[in-house]
Amino acid sequence: MNVLVVVDMQKDFIDGALGTGEAVAIVPGVVEKIRGFEGPVIATRDTHGADYLETEEGRHLPVVHCVKDTPGWQLHPDVEEAVLAKAGSRIIDKPTFGSVDLGGYVRELDEKEPVEKITLIGLCTDICVISNALLLKAYLPEVPVEVDISCCAGVTPATHDQAAEAMKMCQIGIV
Repeated sequence: MNVLVVVDMQKDFIDGALGTGEAVAIVPGVVEKIRGFEGPVIATRDTHGADYLETEEGRHLPVVHCVKDTPGWQLHPDVEEAVLAKAGSRIIDKPTFGSVDLGGYVRELDEKEPVEKITLIGLCTDICVISNALLLKAYLPEVPVEVDISCCAGVTPATHDQAAEAMKMCQIGIV
């Protein structure tokens, strides 16, 4: 089985507090990728509390974003619709860049039926996509992990490209 992980396709990262034109531009491709995918689809949501600015992340990135149950925390409506239309889809809230819940869940899927490949798409290439790609590689080191770079966007185009190069060095396929 193949698994698709859709990372943090949320309003605050697309056209909200931390949004970019590059993030807006990938939405149609992300929706198309989800709709055409054969296998389980897992979406993550960056999830913070009202105390975000007092957290380690908040001290380094002092922009309030993805506070649970706010409009900016929600998945883009087209992405959410595509994810929820897939049988067996799952949404995982994550309090930080990489999600151990995601890693554990994909490992559980692998125990039930061998995972042949994990593909990641979403935001931001240079923070949460790279973090989760490396985490999944650690949880399932013999399973190929790839990132469809056309369905990703970084904080900047330059850091997006740097993240792709870093992932290549860690044996994560960039397609």
